[in-house]
Amino acid sequence: DYPQGLREEAGAMRVILFSGTTEGRRLSRALAALGGAVTVCVATEYGREEQGEAPGITVLSGRMDETQMVRTVAGADLCVDATHPYALQASRSIRAACEGERVPLLRLLREESPVPEGAAVFAGAQTAADWLRATQGNILLTTGAKELDAFAPLGGERLYPRVLPLASSLEACRRAGVPSSHILALQGPFSQELNEALIRQYRIAYLVTKDGGPAGGFGEKAAAAQAAGARLVLIRRPQEEGLGYEGVLQRCREMMGCG
Repeated sequence: DYPQGLREEAGAMRVILFSGTTEGRRLSRALAALGGAVTVCVATEYGREEQGEAPGITVLSGRMDETQMVRTVAGADLCVDATHPYALQASRSIRAACEGERVPLLRLLREESPVPEGAAVFAGAQTAADWLRATQGNILLTTGAKELDAFAPLGGERLYPRVLPLASSLEACRRAGVPSSHILALQGPFSQELNEALIRQYRIAYLVTKDGGPAGGFGEKAAAAQAAGARLVLIRRPQEEGLGYEGVLQRCREMMGCG
C-alpha cells in the first residue's frame, strides 16, 4: 500500500519529499499550495514537530530501511531529497530506491558557505578529531550527537557538545564520557551573541562545526568564534550534484504544468 499522502484525488501530482532541512519544509508547503499530494518523510519525532501540520501534506516519521524506502517511493510521480547536506547514507539509499522504482529524483542542496580565513578544514569528523589530539583547550562541538564517537578519545573533560534536548543525545554524551555539566542540550537557531557567550563562559579554544549554511547558523558560529578568539574547525561538506531551492521549485512547477 502507498502511504496515506499518496491516496489523493486523481490528477494530483504525487510527491515524496525526504526532509530534514528548513528548505525541505518550505518546499513541501509550496508544492502543496500548487496542488501536489505531498508526503514528507522525516527520521524522528523531532523532525515531525519541526515539519508541523499543513493542508495537503502527510508526514511520516521514523528511520526507514531500504525495503520501507522502496515501498514509500513506489508509484510516486516525483521524489525530492531535501535531507541534510551531510546525510550521505540517506541520500544514497533514496537514490537507489528511486532508481529501482524508476521514480524521477531531484536533490535539493543548500548553498555552500565561504570558508572563513584561518579556519582549519577537514574532510570528516575523524580527521578533525585526529588533528585536535595535538592541541590543548576546550572544544565546543556543534556537529550533533552522531559525531560524538569520533571526538570521544579526546577526553570528555575537553568536550562541550551542543546537542538537541533529546534522550538519545544525552545517552550519546554519556557514552562519550562527557560530564553532565558540559552538555549543552539546546535547540537552535543560535545568535552570534549566544555563541559568543558560550565560548567565553566555557573558555572554548576550538569550535567544531559543519557547513549548515545560513539556515544552520554557520555564519553566526564563524563570526562568534572570530570575535571571542576561538579557532574554527570546519568539517567540509561532501560534494554532490543538485539544485538550490529555487531550481528545484521551478523543476517541480514545470512537471506540474505550472510554468
